[in-house]
Amino acid sequence: MQKEARIYKMTTGALRSPSEKAGDLFYFGRMLDKIRLHAKGALHSDYHANLGKGFDEKCANFLRINYDQLVERVNRGGTDEEILHWCLESGRKPDENDIYVWNEFMRKRGWNDEVSQILERRKREAGMADRSDIQTAFQFIDADEGRLP
Repeated sequence: MQKEARIYKMTTGALRSPSEKAGDLFYFGRMLDKIRLHAKGALHSDYHANLGKGFDEKCANFLRINYDQLVERVNRGGTDEEILHWCLESGRKPDENDIYVWNEFMRKRGWNDEVSQILERRKREAGMADRSDIQTAFQFIDADEGRLP
């Protein structure tokens, strides 16, 4: 069943890699993809439990916006850039150093930090326990969704 779900995610191509930037931010575009797909009823159920939690919550907190208000804003429509502009106006506008720290923090999640055990568990559950090349959560997501071999 897990393999079947991974194949589904891999073939949809609907979610961006967390490493793909929207504006200057890692992960933000992926969060918008999840919100948009969920509103259309097209987000795979594997993702439902973590909407607004985990990386979504970290991203909303970084921008100092309320996740539910972000969902409302996304559902009104607009480009990634327009929604990011709304976030920066409604929350805070991080400077270049803040963005650098955010991107590096997110890029390295799961590598020698408090997420490492969760990452190892998820790799085991997905049949990737032997994948020593997967050291971060972003790498796991990309492998699980078929973007990494």
